[in-house]
Amino acid sequence: MPITLAFDVYGTLIDTHGVVAALRAIIGDKAEKFSRTWRDKQLEYSFRRGLMQNYENFAICTSDALDYTCTYYRVPLAGEQKNELLGMYRALPAFKDAKEGLARLQAAAFRLYAFSNGSADTVEALLTKAGIRDFFLGVVSVDDLKSFKPNPAVYSYFLRRSGASGNSAWLISSNPFDVIGAISAGMKAAWGQRSPEEFFDPWGIEPTITVRSLFDLVEHIAE
Repeated sequence: MPITLAFDVYGTLIDTHGVVAALRAIIGDKAEKFSRTWRDKQLEYSFRRGLMQNYENFAICTSDALDYTCTYYRVPLAGEQKNELLGMYRALPAFKDAKEGLARLQAAAFRLYAFSNGSADTVEALLTKAGIRDFFLGVVSVDDLKSFKPNPAVYSYFLRRSGASGNSAWLISSNPFDVIGAISAGMKAAWGQRSPEEFFDPWGIEPTITVRSLFDLVEHIAE
């Protein structure tokens, strides 16, 4: 059976800190800290909503996290500025290794899917804007289940939608919680360690492989 690769989108293919330059123009030297807090809260809100079964889509989590971050840093953004930032979040750039890395995997005959917390229409538009949509056979969104990663049900849903089995399906993600979730659900998983300052959670569940660049995936998965 051909190997199927489920690519996380935010933080793995798409740079969630691609808003830093715009933030710097608005709030100055707080921009990088602001961006990190915004991203952390976005994920926290998705975890909490998933556990509470109080679902709102990922765009709402992103908007609520922005409101929290503005309060936390005492940055009184106007409504127009918030809308501008949220608009930028829907058009974030791909990481520099994304296009060539995906091209190598496609050439090696892997089956590629995007697998995201974001709604399908949002992810479709995001990948198209970033110039990488055509590498994927499809987009699988957890929004269909009204839950979020790392709920085990969403990984099972991916397998059903892609027609893959656990022993031939890999998750590719820079998010340790996502890697642990996929392995716990019976998939293999590659952790993309995009910075030496990033560490994997010490849960006793290790990535199948760890890579520093998407360029390394073909060789490591083949092994």
